Amino acid sequence: MADLEKIEIYDTTLRDGAQAEGITFSVNDKLKIVRLLDDLGVDYIELGWPGANPKDNEIFQLIKTIELKNSQITAFGCTKKSDIPPNEDKVLEQLLLADTPIITIFGKTWDFHVKEALNTTLEENLNMIRESVSYLISKGKKVFFDAEHFFDGFKNNKEYALSAIKTAHEAGASRIILCDTNGGTLNNCIYSIVKEVKDFLPDAIIGVHVHNDSDLAVANSLSAVAAGAKQIQGTINGYGERCGNANLCSIIPNLQLKMEEKVIGDNIEKLCYVSRQIAEIANKKSSDYAPFIGRSAFAHKAGIHASGVAKSPETYEHISPEKIGNARRILVSDQAGTATVRKKLENLKLPITVEEKDVPKIVNKIKELEWQGFSFENADASFEITILKVLNQMPDYFSVLGFRVIDDTIAKTQMNMNAEASVKIKRNEEIIHTVSEGDGPVNALDMALRKALKEFYPIIDNFKLDDFKVRILDSKAGTGARTRVHVETTDGFNRWDTVGVSENVTEASYIALVDSILFGLLLNNVPALNEE
Repeated sequence: MADLEKIEIYDTTLRDGAQAEGITFSVNDKLKIVRLLDDLGVDYIELGWPGANPKDNEIFQLIKTIELKNSQITAFGCTKKSDIPPNEDKVLEQLLLADTPIITIFGKTWDFHVKEALNTTLEENLNMIRESVSYLISKGKKVFFDAEHFFDGFKNNKEYALSAIKTAHEAGASRIILCDTNGGTLNNCIYSIVKEVKDFLPDAIIGVHVHNDSDLAVANSLSAVAAGAKQIQGTINGYGERCGNANLCSIIPNLQLKMEEKVIGDNIEKLCYVSRQIAEIANKKSSDYAPFIGRSAFAHKAGIHASGVAKSPETYEHISPEKIGNARRILVSDQAGTATVRKKLENLKLPITVEEKDVPKIVNKIKELEWQGFSFENADASFEITILKVLNQMPDYFSVLGFRVIDDTIAKTQMNMNAEASVKIKRNEEIIHTVSEGDGPVNALDMALRKALKEFYPIIDNFKLDDFKVRILDSKAGTGARTRVHVETTDGFNRWDTVGVSENVTEASYIALVDSILFGLLLNNVPALNEE
């Protein structure tokens, strides 16, 4: 069998990834993910285990209606039972009914598992592998053999583990996938064992499927490639049971950009987008600190770092973020210098004119606010509003004269307090006083602000709070501690972040909410009082 010219990417997000705690994909979710993976250019998409549940049965029927550009669909199952012929085995029957061109089956290669889990003989297990692979091939299927627990089996009984994969190979399996099912094998062992397998089966195409229980899944996958493996199995964002699977979002760029292997070509620019879209579908927050695709992966905070990146990105970045669809971010904090702020000013969303003489004033104001507890790392909207205020360029939309919030436990039960907020704002010479109820003081305050303003700025109805976080800044101060509130807002097209700080959590929320409304008006080019 000829060796491959590229490294194959086999995605098992929809099967192994779906076994992660807290992840459940609907049929519609699975179809969305298939389209994303196909657009990314992965070679194989493992759709599920036919017959395992009605959802998997439905998805194998629906997938026939979708035309894919880059990927092939595989079905997953196991070898036949020991006491029946393959044509009577229910698992193999369901695999054939799935009607995919490729079938991946796993079989035992660790003698301990054969005896303890299957309760059969070592010879009978080899027969199960042989007959299952041969039978599926006789039905016109291409078969990938997943050698379950191979690395543990190799270390325990090398001769038997090798005989298991040799049996599958001689039966006609197109790929022999070595699995570190328990995720406990170390990097050097992966390399040496894969290399020995390559020497043992020189004409076989070898792949690996590793888990992340030792936090080595990515490194182990790369070591396997260095030793001669040609297929890597994994999941987007490393989703999977226990500690997860090998993370394709790190494996793909390492292979293609660092090891210069052929993987997915120009489609790698879509990697960040696909990662975040699948995280959204899985209802999991994307890790800000994930290598390559994380929001903080190319974020620079310290003044020296930001200054270096401004001169030459290679000084503090191992690759260009644009190559995988990410973006560089310059964070503004109390460590910021003028270089940091200058770089940040290049990426403002609002059309703010800043002269060189203004930069020191902005830096000083940022450091003063950071000292008070403000954080602009994830609050770009508040940062831009702060600049406008420092430069006396802030448009006059309205001013808040004051607010009052009342909680009471009379109207509802003791566990569900009724909150009422009143807000007094000034617009031109007009005083507007509104009252609103809400599910808690912040919600009531938000509702009262909107009620007071929407007559003049109807677009406010489009502003929706996407996220709301409260952080205690000094826990030693107890209930009197200063709090920082972070608010994320969207208008359906744009998304922006604001921040407020106060010893009073309601006031901190008010500061963030007012900035959120002001920035939304600015971003949507709504005329202010002095522009009408």
